[in-house]
Amino acid sequence: QVQLVESGGGLVQDGGSLRLSCAASGLTFSSYAMGWFRQAPGKEREFVAAISWSGRLTNYKDSVKGRFTISRDNAKNTVYLEMNSLKPEDTAVYYCAATTSVLPIGPGLYEYWGQGTQVTVSS
Repeated sequence: QVQLVESGGGLVQDGGSLRLSCAASGLTFSSYAMGWFRQAPGKEREFVAAISWSGRLTNYKDSVKGRFTISRDNAKNTVYLEMNSLKPEDTAVYYCAATTSVLPIGPGLYEYWGQGTQVTVSS
C-alpha cells in the first residue's frame, strides 16, 4: 500500500532551520506532484508548498516564500522541505501529501497523506 513517512521535525529556536523529508513507497513517485501542509492546534490544515512531478514547478504559501524551499529526488522517492528563518508561527504538525493534480493548494485534492512530523519553534 501507499506510505508517506515524514521525518526531520523537532524543536528549534526562532530564526533557526530544519529540513523535513518525506519518503514515499507503494506508488509511482515520479507520477505524483507532492505537497507539504501544516496544522497548528485549533486551526485548519493549511497549504505550505507544492512541487510538480518533474520538480520544475513549485508553489508556496505567501508567508513562507523566501524562507522555505521544496525539492524532490525522484531516484530516492523523497520530497524535502528546507525551512529557514523559522518563526514561532511556523509551529505545527507538518504533513506531506501526494496528488495527480497540478500543484493544488486544497487538501481535498491530495490522494495520499503521511502521518505528520511536529515542528516547534520557540521564541
